[in-house]
Amino acid sequence: MTEPGGLDEAWRRHWASLVAALVRRYRDLGVAEDAAAEAFAAAARTWPVDGAPDSPGAWLYTAARHRADDQRRRRGVARRKAPLLLVDDAGPADDDRLRLIFTCCHPALSLQARVGLTLRYVLGVPTREVARLLLVSESTMAARLTRARGKLSGAGIRYRVPDPEELPQRLAAVTSVVYLAFTRGYAPRSGDDVVEVDTAAEAVELGRLLHALMPTEVSVTALLALMLLQHARRDTRRDEHGDMVLLPDQDRNRWYHGEIAEAVWLLRALARRGVTDDRYFLEACIAAEHGVAATTSATNWRRISDCYRRLEAVTGSAVVRLNRAVAVAEVSGPGEGLRLLEGLDAPLKGFHMLAAVRADFLTRLGRDEEAAEQYRSAIELADTDAQRRFLADRLERVAAR
Repeated sequence: MTEPGGLDEAWRRHWASLVAALVRRYRDLGVAEDAAAEAFAAAARTWPVDGAPDSPGAWLYTAARHRADDQRRRRGVARRKAPLLLVDDAGPADDDRLRLIFTCCHPALSLQARVGLTLRYVLGVPTREVARLLLVSESTMAARLTRARGKLSGAGIRYRVPDPEELPQRLAAVTSVVYLAFTRGYAPRSGDDVVEVDTAAEAVELGRLLHALMPTEVSVTALLALMLLQHARRDTRRDEHGDMVLLPDQDRNRWYHGEIAEAVWLLRALARRGVTDDRYFLEACIAAEHGVAATTSATNWRRISDCYRRLEAVTGSAVVRLNRAVAVAEVSGPGEGLRLLEGLDAPLKGFHMLAAVRADFLTRLGRDEEAAEQYRSAIELADTDAQRRFLADRLERVAAR
C-alpha cells in the first residue's frame, strides 16, 4: 500500500521532470501534458492496490510514454503534421527540467503567457487554478495556453538551455516569472482573500528546483532566500476573522524559523562571494532583518533603510522609494519619511498604499484631519475587503482622537 500523500509526493518530485522528458521525446507540450496527467491518473488507481513502485519516476515515465504513443496513433496524420518544437539534443537529460523552464519563460511570449505556461507545465497547477490566479475564465486560460504552445512550435523556438552569452537576459525572465507566481499568492485582487498559500508554496518549490539545477547563479539563490523569508510568515498574515495582520503585530513564535535560518545561510554565502547589488539579494536582506529580530522593537531599521537606499539605486522603483520612506521614518521620524514621499503621486497614482503610508506619517505628526483625508482616499483605492476593513479601522482611530 502507498503511504498517505505518496502520490502527492510523487507529483511534487516528478511532474516537472516527467513533462520535460516527454517534451524532449515528442516535441509537443500538449502531448506531454496529456500523457503525464494520464500517467498520474493510472498511478492513483494502481498504487493504492499494488503499492508504490521502487522507482516512481521510471514507472510514471513508462506509463506516460505508452499513453503518448497511443494518443499519437489515435490522432494520426493530423497530429504528425502539426508543428513541433525544435529540440536541441546537446547536453545531458538532467537538463530537461531547465529546458522546460526556459522554454516556458521564452521572451517571445507575453508575461502572462510565460506565467501561465510555467504554472501549468512546470508546476502542474490545473488550468482552472491558473485561470483563477490570473483572473480570467478557465476557457480563456485554456485558449491562451494553446496559443502559447502553438507559438513555441510555430515560431521555431528551440527547446534548450540558453547559451552562456544569452543566460543573463533569459534568467532574468525566469526569475521574474517565478517571483510573480509567488507574489500572486500574497497579493489578492478581490473579495475577502488575503493569501493563497498553496500558490506561494508551489513557487517556492520551483525556486528550490532552480537552485538545485543552478546553484551558483546569484539571482536564483537570492530569490529562493527572499521567498523563504516571506513564506515563513504565512500562518500569521491574517487573524481568525480573515483580516490582515501587519508584520509588527504578527506572532513571531508562529513563524517558520527553520526556513528563516536556511535563507540567512544562503544570504551569508552570497555575501562571502561579494554580492552587494543584486535586486533579490537586497530585498532578501531586508526581509532577513525582520525575520531575525526577536521583537518588533529589536528590528534594525537603520540597516533596512540602507538596503532600501541601495535597492532604489538599482531599480529606480517608486514602490521601493515608498518602502524606503517607511524605514527612514523609523530611523529619523515621520517628518523625514513624509519628505521622501514627495514626487510619488504621479508614478503611484491609484496605489492605495501611498495614501495609507502618508496617513500613518500624518497621524504620528498629530495632523489628524489630513491623516483622515488620506485614509479615506486609501479606502477608495483599496482592492480587497480585507484592506478596506484594515484602513477603516485606522480611520476610526484617527477620528476618535
